[in-house]
Amino acid sequence: MSCPTAGPTVLLNSGAQMPILGLGTYKLRSQDEVLTAVDAALGCGYRSFDSAAVYQNESELGKALRELMPKYGLTRGDVFVTSKLDPKDHGEKAREAVLHSLDLLQLDYIDLLLIHWPGTRGMPVQDDRNTGNRAQSWITLEELYAEGKLKNIGVSNYTPTHMRQLVKDCKVRPAVLQVEFHPRLCQKELRSVCAELGVCFQAYSSLGKGEFISDPVVAEIATKYGRTSAQVLLRWAVQQGVPVLPKSSNPDRIKENAAIFDFTLDDTDMDRLSALDCGQRVCWDPSGVV
Repeated sequence: MSCPTAGPTVLLNSGAQMPILGLGTYKLRSQDEVLTAVDAALGCGYRSFDSAAVYQNESELGKALRELMPKYGLTRGDVFVTSKLDPKDHGEKAREAVLHSLDLLQLDYIDLLLIHWPGTRGMPVQDDRNTGNRAQSWITLEELYAEGKLKNIGVSNYTPTHMRQLVKDCKVRPAVLQVEFHPRLCQKELRSVCAELGVCFQAYSSLGKGEFISDPVVAEIATKYGRTSAQVLLRWAVQQGVPVLPKSSNPDRIKENAAIFDFTLDDTDMDRLSALDCGQRVCWDPSGVV
């Protein structure tokens, strides 16, 4: 199986180009594990790496990139690094938290910093303070964006209501919304809101935490194209222009997940996959957060 030297990119509203394929690093913790995954990813064309404060691997990712970029003839400008604000650091703690992420990554800037969750950890989802904390966090991100420490800012796990609240008062419109997205959760309303607002809609959990690999429809389509179920699920998203962040620590799986740009699903199969939509979530539901 051949790997691309670089995948396509999507244009963000900031003018930046973000790779449509990125490596998710959730649950990658040890330095050896991160180094192995990043090495495999860089070797087959990944140029985007998604971390978060709550993943507790920002330091490991930063170190891996510094060590491995020269091996592949890359410089800092060739890679796109994403991290996220810990929900416990909403509000007054946001600036210190983001600067700490920069220190751990040992970077001069982060390409994309997301608010990870619309609520504050330890606070009831219906507590009105969530709204104020969220707004204060965004103001902090706008300030760091103006200072050049963040090249793009965005949000994760926001609902249509959260998105409309944000854009009503913000000075800098979010560049990205990262949410759970797969054939069983097509997020039609949220995608429509993002299109209306000019926000890039990005997917996580494209494989449903691995649950959807054995779905009969997915498996049947995979057989038809001589591909794996994972490749079909990822292709379904990117064929709609939705960036994906498959996570793996297995070099062969990382390589497999990158090989999604040399085939096309026909309209019938795209529709069959989309028809699986049933609102099923495999991750947290943010709809209860005020």
